[in-house]
Amino acid sequence: MKYDVIIVGAGVAGLYAAMHLPRDKKVLIINKRETFKCNSFYAQGGIALAIDAEDIPLHVQDTLDAGAGLCDEEAVRVLSESSKGIIDDLIARGFEFDRDKEGKLLYTKEAAHSKERILHAGGDATGRYMHYFLLQQNPHPMLTDARVVDLLIKDGECYGVTVLDHRESRNIYADNVIIASGGVGSLYAYHTNAPCISADMQGLCVLKGIELADMEMMQFHPTVFVDNNSAQKLLLTEALRGEGATVEDENGRRFLFDYDERGELASRDIVSKAIYDHHKKTGMQTYLSFQNFEHVYFTKRFPNLYKNLQDLGFDVPKQRVPISPAFHYAIGGIKTDVNGAVSGVKSLYAVGEVASTKVHGANRLASNSLLEGLVFGKRAVAHLLGKKEHKKSVTFEVADEVMSYKEDKEKKNLLRRIMWENVSIVRTKSGLKSALEQINALLNEKIGKLLKFRLLSAREIVLAALARDESIGVHFIQKDEND
Repeated sequence: MKYDVIIVGAGVAGLYAAMHLPRDKKVLIINKRETFKCNSFYAQGGIALAIDAEDIPLHVQDTLDAGAGLCDEEAVRVLSESSKGIIDDLIARGFEFDRDKEGKLLYTKEAAHSKERILHAGGDATGRYMHYFLLQQNPHPMLTDARVVDLLIKDGECYGVTVLDHRESRNIYADNVIIASGGVGSLYAYHTNAPCISADMQGLCVLKGIELADMEMMQFHPTVFVDNNSAQKLLLTEALRGEGATVEDENGRRFLFDYDERGELASRDIVSKAIYDHHKKTGMQTYLSFQNFEHVYFTKRFPNLYKNLQDLGFDVPKQRVPISPAFHYAIGGIKTDVNGAVSGVKSLYAVGEVASTKVHGANRLASNSLLEGLVFGKRAVAHLLGKKEHKKSVTFEVADEVMSYKEDKEKKNLLRRIMWENVSIVRTKSGLKSALEQINALLNEKIGKLLKFRLLSAREIVLAALARDESIGVHFIQKDEND
């Protein structure tokens, strides 16, 4: 069976790409688990945009500033200049952003933005609403509960994928493949990602010799409720701080101003490191306080968080909630150009969190992630539809490989601990070297291919972190005590 396009992943990036592929094209979307188990579904805050032509240079500059000098300016300009057109397209198709009583779009502000330019839907459920909307709009078939375990590449060109479907591997061929599989959350003990976001495709690219970029740039969200038993923790959206929530210690002191004059509105990396450092110095728990919110407004603006926190026993907005940073977003990923084309492999694209367009640099600006997935998903489709060459047919044997062993689960949990303890908010050379040794040891054991994907992705993060001696953005490297 051969398709015009295979899309790996059914989050916002993959679905928006699918929306722009004509109905007469033969398209298949491959989804690893249930459709809602993707990071798009859990995106609370909103989607940033340049609200008019005058805002483009400001949005560009805010993105560049957050990225600490490592952004690709062309990619950032493409992101910002495309943003309003993307939003207008969604609205024209029937998507409903939150509006005021007069019907005007409601804009909010988040950390490191110089003005209010973030739209939201369902109060604090923008990703969920957008994901559901795009699923409804999707005109193409979807293969669910199947995972891609190989890319069919020959002579620098991609001809399709191998899928593991009901425990059997089979090849599916296509003229073009778009990878939109998300980030790396399950590599860490504490994260806000969907449970199945496990860095499969990044690790597969390592196996195939496809370049990954900026893998040391892993973003940790500063305000997460981590006191539950699952690996996925409860994200407390950036928009809370943008609209008045405050970070305080056990004594009620807003200590963030000791680290940055913007306090709660400093960028995520600064806030995460400040919480980490303050706890290390004082031993005190950090809290998020909602006392600046009026009760009715809080329940309407953040209805899902209100319900979730009430269910956990917190009388919000009266009562403050204990928080900790947790892994949130993979800035680095599969290296692409501004059309989402993967370097060195024809007919292969990567969009959304799995990709590295260098639009985020060393630190992603809040609410630029949904926008990135939409902008570059659309651009990838425009690029592949513009190609004229005729593709020859090539067949591949289905590789007979062991996908997992019983012992792999314990090793996956060990990897999560290694990454959290040594490759998270604050890093040291000795900690990174220890992580590398342990990961290499695991790679030399009898393991299944799926665990190998995770280990190879984790090793790329560690190697990239070891290669960057200076702290920048989300990569904070601390000198060892014996240095």
